[in-house]
Amino acid sequence: MSKIVQLKAASRARAGKGASRAVRRTGLVPGVVYGDKQEPQLISLTYGDVLPHIETGRFLSTLVDLEVEGKTVRAIARDVQFEPVRDFIVHIDFLRLGKEARIKVNVPVHFKGQDVSPGIKQGGALNIVSHTVALTCSANLIPDEITVDVSGLQIGQSVHLSDINLPEGVKSAAADDVTLCAVSAQAKEEEASAEASAADVPATNQKAPAAAAGAAGAKGAAPAKGAAPAKGAAPGKGAAPAAAAPAKKK
Repeated sequence: MSKIVQLKAASRARAGKGASRAVRRTGLVPGVVYGDKQEPQLISLTYGDVLPHIETGRFLSTLVDLEVEGKTVRAIARDVQFEPVRDFIVHIDFLRLGKEARIKVNVPVHFKGQDVSPGIKQGGALNIVSHTVALTCSANLIPDEITVDVSGLQIGQSVHLSDINLPEGVKSAAADDVTLCAVSAQAKEEEASAEASAADVPATNQKAPAAAAGAAGAKGAAPAKGAAPAKGAAPGKGAAPAAAAPAKKK
């Protein structure tokens, strides 16, 4: 089960962009808590309290106990908005969780056994397809991570989410079976195969040598100076007509 983060928050009365900017100018982060069939509640949190939890990369799959005006609200962050240029936090949305609530969360996937995988030892590479996986579970039973053991994989084999024993009450949120990783052949082998295929191109498909091209271009060229024109060819401009052949004696 994921660790529950404790955060203190203050209630705020006004909504809107102007009110949110005013909150940020005081060093606080505006936010809202909604869900569980209750009215949304506007809150503000201390920037320095929230930032370390967001930097872990797991904030959106971590339960949060918000202490607001002396009351504790169990929630989970659904969205963290950042200023696009300066990259600081500008707003946080929290989903209020009721008893027995089931939620969808993205849980990180970790891989182990690469050092003993026979496929990797033979020169294969571990191709990680999914670094996180979408799961549905009880709000009180969110897994910290999903661990994938690749120690027995050969080249060409893969691991799907259906191959993993998920904790009790935890199910995949995807309609299809998610591919988590695969061991594939190294790219060098594919390049060598491509080069070998190129070497097998028939000679008829190769470019004709320059000499052959020159010979082809000579066909139809004008005869050399002083040479007799071809039979039946018209004499060149200014050239003397050819002598007539003597008549045969009868």
